[in-house]
Amino acid sequence: MIPRVFGRVGKALTLKGNAYDFGHAISAIEFSLDDGAHWTRYATEGTNDYQNLTWAFTFTPENAGLYTMLVRSVNDAGQVSPESAHIELEIR
Repeated sequence: MIPRVFGRVGKALTLKGNAYDFGHAISAIEFSLDDGAHWTRYATEGTNDYQNLTWAFTFTPENAGLYTMLVRSVNDAGQVSPESAHIELEIR
């Protein structure tokens, strides 16, 4: 389980994680703040099929509130993670 992350409106917040898919390279990491209705994709460069990928995502929250961010990976065959990670964000 990923613990709740706390942030402040107008201050940059960085989330970090790892992804792997042995036998395939991770080609992108995707993020959603609307329960998976829409995904924002960030391509990953120089990945391979035998190492974990460490990613970092920095954003600046514009509004206070409690949010759930979904995170998933996409491999070089275009397949997405079977389950998304859930990160609770409490922005004050």
